[in-house]
Amino acid sequence: MTTPAAPKRLYIKTYGCQMNVYDSERMADVLAPLGYAMTDAPEGADLVVLNTCHIREKATEKTFSELGRLKALKQEKAERGDGVMTIAVAGCVAQAEGEEIMRRQPAVDLVVGPQSYHRLPELIARAHRQLGLRLAADFDPEEKFDALPKARGVTGLTAFLTVQEGCDKFCTFCVVPYTRGGEYSRPPEAILDEARRLVDGGVREITLLGQNVNAYAGPGGLAGLVRQLAKIEGLARIRYTTSHPRDMDDALIAAHGEVEALMPYLHLPVQSGSDTILRAMNRAHTADSYLTLVERIRAARPDMAMSGDFIVGFPGETEADFERTLDLIRATTYAAAFSFKYSRRPGTPAAALAGQVDEAVKEDRLARLQDLLNAQQAGFNAAMVGRTLPVLFERIGRREGQVVGRSPYLQPVHITGPERLIGGIWPVTIGAATRGSLTGDLAGEPASHALEPA
Repeated sequence: MTTPAAPKRLYIKTYGCQMNVYDSERMADVLAPLGYAMTDAPEGADLVVLNTCHIREKATEKTFSELGRLKALKQEKAERGDGVMTIAVAGCVAQAEGEEIMRRQPAVDLVVGPQSYHRLPELIARAHRQLGLRLAADFDPEEKFDALPKARGVTGLTAFLTVQEGCDKFCTFCVVPYTRGGEYSRPPEAILDEARRLVDGGVREITLLGQNVNAYAGPGGLAGLVRQLAKIEGLARIRYTTSHPRDMDDALIAAHGEVEALMPYLHLPVQSGSDTILRAMNRAHTADSYLTLVERIRAARPDMAMSGDFIVGFPGETEADFERTLDLIRATTYAAAFSFKYSRRPGTPAAALAGQVDEAVKEDRLARLQDLLNAQQAGFNAAMVGRTLPVLFERIGRREGQVVGRSPYLQPVHITGPERLIGGIWPVTIGAATRGSLTGDLAGEPASHALEPA
């Protein structure tokens, strides 16, 4: 009797956004039929994939630093006679700087752009056969999605589902249009089919992903897709990210007030509260138009929790511009937010702009902005105390007898309770809050329309 071959070890390190998290999961799916099983450390791995992000500061330098460490591990594995470690660089840094990666780090076996990772099995085979095809960074999103496996392993109650990729907005600070390509929307039939498979596998909450997810161009737009998804039996919650203010149409706003499964949490990046800076960023909206949009959204869904993105220290930003950003934050009131110092991205228009802001000024502004955002988040959570919220319990907590879930507003909620709660949506009366999470007590039977675990 032949002994089955031991599984090959796959390590994927994911940087950046939820799109990359989704892509990493799909890479693991694509590679599973080749016998690759995930491992939680690169040491001894047969295949290492760095799924990179070009948005964060010094992304390329961090990639090369990690590659230097992997080169040493690759050499150690070979010297032990433990086989070959294949190193792949995927994602947006791969797309933007693939040739430079291949030139500077010979230990890299292949570079794979975001639209080519479905070709990983072929590329790995070619690399192993030394056929020389090391760079695959072309754009063909339709081919990519058509080539993905029809089934994927579901290991949790929540899942990401990509519905749209790419960007046509060309914000002057952003590399996404150059690394992910133009906007492409998946056919609704393919999305609904994948969503049904996820729900059949136990998923209760799906987050729709896209660089500009509310630019989804299928029939009825994103609102139409949400309404179709809400009809899937067993799918209790729907979220989406990331949105652009200019694509927030009337139908989607109405859906927030009418579709029970669509959660009252919206990530709607604004970046700045200064019209001068917004024009320089090519954002195609103003501070007033953004605030008016928020008012309309909250008119449709009064309890909407807002999340945003902010960049401080964009070229030409004055103290007055920065104060306008703080004013916009005070006017909106955010439940959560992401904030960053501006950093130059090679090849983007903003990198060549005059008026680059001193690093110390950026540091000071970021600290002041985060103080305000943190206070707002703490206040939002504190307002939950005394309320009873439907909580989707997802996992066992760190403390004995503790289970952890999420509120409709995406807050982590901790209670003392039995493991049988996991998988259901249960009412919890909130007793205490911190800036980062809530705690409470079970208040009764499962929330209406939600599924108690079988």
